[in-house]
Amino acid sequence: MQLDWGRVGSHCSSSRTGAKYLTIVDARLNPGKVHDFNKHVDQEEVIMVIAGHVEQWLETERRVLGPGDSVFIPPNTVHASFNIGVGEAQIIAMFGPSVGEGGLETVDVATEKPWNTLRKIT
Repeated sequence: MQLDWGRVGSHCSSSRTGAKYLTIVDARLNPGKVHDFNKHVDQEEVIMVIAGHVEQWLETERRVLGPGDSVFIPPNTVHASFNIGVGEAQIIAMFGPSVGEGGLETVDVATEKPWNTLRKIT
């Protein structure tokens, strides 16, 4: 699926494989783009960087991740991924349990305080 910040494809989801406890997504972030501040109320998430460099936010903490780096995100934790490299960044995101029609439910909080003041794409 093509989005304004990149592309997303599903490797494993309840609607695709029948998985009850796991959803796996491959996301490609275009240079200078972001998967903006969001949370998954009832799901844990692990993000692993496959290619590129990502500025990863966990609540108000900022980390820079490169290929092979990963981060664990507890349920209901606000996070965002900014591609800070010159090329496309690739991440694999793993969610559990699988919820909703597509295997994950995302709450966008990018326009809410304090998330709307932490980091912006220039």
